[in-house]
Amino acid sequence: MNRRDFLATSAALAATSGFADDAKPVPIKGKAEACIFIWLGGGMGQVDTFDPKAKGVNKGSPKKAGSLYDSIPTAVAGVRVCEHLKKTADVMDRVTAVRTVNHKVIDEHAFATNLVHTGRMTSGNVVYPSIGSIVAHQRGAAAQDVPPYILIGYPNVSRGPGFLGSKAGYVYLTDTNSGPVGFTRPGDVDDKRAAERRKLLEALGGAAQAGSSMADYEAAQLESLRLAGPTFLKHFDLKTEPAKIRESYGGEFGQRCLLSRRLVEAGVRFVEVSHNLNFLNGTGWDVHNDGIDKQHLLIQEMDMALSGLILDLEAKKRLDSTLIVIGTEFGRPPEFDGGGGRGHQGTAFSLVLAGGGLKHCGAYGVTDAAGKLVVENGVSIPDFHATIHAALGIDPSKELQDGPRPVPITDGGKPIRSLFG
Repeated sequence: MNRRDFLATSAALAATSGFADDAKPVPIKGKAEACIFIWLGGGMGQVDTFDPKAKGVNKGSPKKAGSLYDSIPTAVAGVRVCEHLKKTADVMDRVTAVRTVNHKVIDEHAFATNLVHTGRMTSGNVVYPSIGSIVAHQRGAAAQDVPPYILIGYPNVSRGPGFLGSKAGYVYLTDTNSGPVGFTRPGDVDDKRAAERRKLLEALGGAAQAGSSMADYEAAQLESLRLAGPTFLKHFDLKTEPAKIRESYGGEFGQRCLLSRRLVEAGVRFVEVSHNLNFLNGTGWDVHNDGIDKQHLLIQEMDMALSGLILDLEAKKRLDSTLIVIGTEFGRPPEFDGGGGRGHQGTAFSLVLAGGGLKHCGAYGVTDAAGKLVVENGVSIPDFHATIHAALGIDPSKELQDGPRPVPITDGGKPIRSLFG
């Protein structure tokens, strides 16, 4: 081969190689149709729940770092969980505890909560949408008489639509029994009269400029009017559920999870269920000092609600089409503070996936003997978000538009490939 032919062949090979390297991989596309996102505000301690380690001692002197409780085997060989997750242990073959989630926001609840909800740090010039709003924006509701996104808990900007606008926002409720406020019509207003009132309101309004705050407000107003009435509100009546089913979920938190099942069954695409602070132990999952003394009650309540939800969805043949997620802002270190509780830890903690048609393995990723550092298969928050989106058939690299600015759905997140068949 002469010099000219050699150079030409080399250039062709280099071009072919470059093209292959630059080719965009085919995105993973799961088959889940809805997501129930359970939020444990305060910071669930991974070593006391889904990533147990050698047992420690939290009272007296000297203290010994480690898990507060004994661990038990699960339905997946080699995977153990806390002794207070007895019911969940039996269904761990439908669950994956992602034990190696990590971030650097460890000292402040609000910033970490925002990061886990949006997948990004706060910015001075853009308000990023929450994962619930992105799912609502991309998939919409699965039925006409429900919104795409419902929050069972207190509203805040971290759970909101950000630059996507009110169409990707949520309907929220804080009382499981009464449902969302403001959707009940007066007794003398039937469907016909409501439609006449809507026409009158439209006639009084002007044409708002597209993309303006007024247009956003009008869109939210019309959506509220559309949903008002018994067709939407009937989904919140838990009394129509058999007593045996209601009891299988447990107390108030469990009833929220039962409601979430009814809502996705009705066509809601994304439901966030908040396990609010001050439940049972007075501090929620933020177990500093003696706040940890009754942490086991929270774990037991979560155990009953989560297992009840999994088994109920499975009995209705909806588990494969419904992705269950447990989120929390960070984990807890194995060391105990002066009062026997725990501080904050972002270097390694557990978030949980169940159902959703994923190839579950009980646990993904390995942390060190103390549960402080990632040893194998680390998962960033964008990676975790990408896994959720991919499970729901959404391309996590797709770009959204913030005005003229393109913003990818995730900040470079890559789905956990081994969870997809």
